[in-house]
Amino acid sequence: MNTDKEISQEELLKKKAENIRNMFGSIVRVYDFLNALLSLNFDKSWRKFAAKVSDVKTDTKVLDVCTGTGDLAISYSKLLNGNGLVVGSDYCHDMLRYGLPKIKKRHLENKIKLIEADTLQLPFRDNSFEISTVAFGIRNVADLEAGIKEMRRVVGPDGRVVILEFSQPTNFLFRRIYLFYFTRILPMIGRLVSKSRIDAYTYLPQSVLAFPDKLSLKKKMEECGLEDVRFFTRT
Repeated sequence: MNTDKEISQEELLKKKAENIRNMFGSIVRVYDFLNALLSLNFDKSWRKFAAKVSDVKTDTKVLDVCTGTGDLAISYSKLLNGNGLVVGSDYCHDMLRYGLPKIKKRHLENKIKLIEADTLQLPFRDNSFEISTVAFGIRNVADLEAGIKEMRRVVGPDGRVVILEFSQPTNFLFRRIYLFYFTRILPMIGRLVSKSRIDAYTYLPQSVLAFPDKLSLKKKMEECGLEDVRFFTRT
């Protein structure tokens, strides 16, 4: 056993997580607006779609990891029509603090619980939820495999894991336009709007391009013990 190597790898993952947390904390006030830019304003309809295909029942317990400012948690709570339970977790305190007023504005503060937690070490027992979900956040988890396994653990063998994430288009022409927008236009707009010293909207397009494609992600989820893995393409 090479203990030094294992420790250095653990420290590397921890440092990556800290950097990402600080980065998102720096853009929290414009996060929702810039998410719309990142998705060409499709993000809201995509979240609603993800919630609808989750087979939600009236008493379903849902965990939304990497919840950010709580948009997907809100989508699930609306679908539950005030029933069930939705917990949104995120390791960026500023995101949760900014998301709470959005939840209160919709009178959902008794239906959605926000907690500060690391997706790699979720503070829940096995089988605590029926659904665990994440929107545009799993690619920011320091260890993708460990993150998926944690999402699987808290729902157990009969639960569902739902991942909503960006993927690169397969159409050649649309892919060229997409890549130009992602790598050239978006970072420029992001820097102008966020005025952040931390270049989050250079990182975000790069993280999408580096993320596994849908077939690779499907395989990774199956390797993590998930069964009947399906994907839906929205663009």
